[in-house]
Amino acid sequence: MMDRRAIIDMKGIVKRYYIGKPNELEVLHGVDLKVYEGEFISIVGPSGSGKSTLMNVIGALDLPTMGRYLLDGFDMFDAREDDLSAIRNKKIGFVFQTYNLISRMTALKNIELPMLYAGMGKRERTEKAKDLLRMVEMEERMYHKPDELSGGQKQRVAIARAMANDPAIILADEPTGALDSVTGRLIMDIFHRLNREQGKTIVLITHSNELAEETGRIMSLRDGLIVSERKGTGRVAAG
Repeated sequence: MMDRRAIIDMKGIVKRYYIGKPNELEVLHGVDLKVYEGEFISIVGPSGSGKSTLMNVIGALDLPTMGRYLLDGFDMFDAREDDLSAIRNKKIGFVFQTYNLISRMTALKNIELPMLYAGMGKRERTEKAKDLLRMVEMEERMYHKPDELSGGQKQRVAIARAMANDPAIILADEPTGALDSVTGRLIMDIFHRLNREQGKTIVLITHSNELAEETGRIMSLRDGLIVSERKGTGRVAAG
């Protein structure tokens, strides 16, 4: 492990809201976290433990109040808003429980959107979007809009969109939370394949200990602190 490079390197991360006001709220109290290239890790914890806040900081959707954060060697405290936007678009792929697809766009156009923002030409982005749809076995639904898709189909489109700009990191926030167990299994299998075959670094945020066991390392978050770390099996549970 130690000869691999830490792609996420956090030390003493504090996140406060309403700073200086009577209702000031500290959600993260000094989180230390290292994630190495090619790892598949999970962060588990009960509701209110700070999981989503931590994911927002990891994903450059929010900046920490204090601490040190190097993302792929880049000091996030030196980041300007346009730097953060570029990092979000090119280095990180997001997969959310609620899919976050644009309702008026087809599956194909949803996947093309991050590539459009990255300046990719129309022909190239359309071909790549079709390839990504094939990867998640959704090519037959490419011209369907989100309201014409099931939950599992929407999540597969969301994973394809997360891969649009070939990010180094995939952040998945409760990606199976709104799905039945069979469909959730399909989504987890896709993540395992991306990690194993493409070497993607994946951070899974989940309340499910069963899913967490499938990852290589399990970090337990409670009351805004990582309170324990243990190894997972890294394998799909039998049966």
